[in-house]
Amino acid sequence: MVVVVEKNATKQELENIIEALHKHGFDVHRSTGVNQTVLGAIGVQPDFDTNTIRVLPGVAEVHRITEQYKLASRSFKRDNTVIRVGKNVIFGDEEVVVIAGPCSVESEDQMFTLAESLSALGAVMMRGGAFKPRTSPYSFQGLGEKGLRIMRNACDAFGLKMVTEIMDVSQIETIMQYTDVLQIGARNMQNYTLLREVGRIDKPVLLKRGLSATTEELLMSAEYILSGGNEGVILWERGIRTFEKSTRNTMDLSAIPVIHQKSHLPIIADPSHAVGIRDKVIPMARAAVAAGADGIMVEVHPDPDNAMSDGGQSLFPEQFKQLMQEIKIIIHAIGRKLSGPVKKKGIHSIEN
Repeated sequence: MVVVVEKNATKQELENIIEALHKHGFDVHRSTGVNQTVLGAIGVQPDFDTNTIRVLPGVAEVHRITEQYKLASRSFKRDNTVIRVGKNVIFGDEEVVVIAGPCSVESEDQMFTLAESLSALGAVMMRGGAFKPRTSPYSFQGLGEKGLRIMRNACDAFGLKMVTEIMDVSQIETIMQYTDVLQIGARNMQNYTLLREVGRIDKPVLLKRGLSATTEELLMSAEYILSGGNEGVILWERGIRTFEKSTRNTMDLSAIPVIHQKSHLPIIADPSHAVGIRDKVIPMARAAVAAGADGIMVEVHPDPDNAMSDGGQSLFPEQFKQLMQEIKIIIHAIGRKLSGPVKKKGIHSIEN
């Protein structure tokens, strides 16, 4: 249920509304926009009479939310959620964020060389896995905490924000010491224990769509994080498994406008995992930006042919340069801009 508070409601009236909702067994989540406050009342009470709340002083409107995902719904929050990572990385506003880096952290030389190139070419965040969920137990599993230290140092040296994957609840404390943004991979999109735990932290979370998940299932997973109190959820379209065999997955570009219609949360696109073929990544990155993605994430490696994982879908730095040149044209054409070092004022945001 959504309770829209009157614009001129007093602080006491707002507190009375919240107290009444708690009294009737609802958990209350507050969303404060530029002009209005909205309360999300969460609880399974199909027979509850909404007039009980509607008649309270300070209440403008009361609506039931029909979607299973309440807090992620556009019905709960009409304005886009804007998530700020540090001073210069903004998700969900007019900026388009570019995240790039290797599949896996392999060495200090690799990460420092790449961080220098990515920073010079316009990326503002670096990705890289220190703990790698691999299909085969015999494949490279990552460097662990050593990899986190290497990546943190490389990012700091060249002014990049860091995002890395968390695979298990037991890794939260360690990874939180290093990263700016946590990544939850496709295999863990429905790991509800992990989702609940990251819902209790104060860092943004990139939530990747599962290989066979619908957009509604993705939003339901986001709901687990939001219900824990963490509002910094960034959705991530990375392609889905279909009958098509000519690419690694099928990139569902339609998910971008669909998510924007259903939810206030930002969404980025990952053409590297979606198509899995290096020469198809740039065209799909262009298409994702044109479709309205709030950012793109691509895999880049200084020597993809000798990468320890996902080399076939990783761009050479020169190809990443080409990608940046081409998407800048599209970003400008659709009235947006590339996320950069300019600090914006007056944005309701989530900082870490």
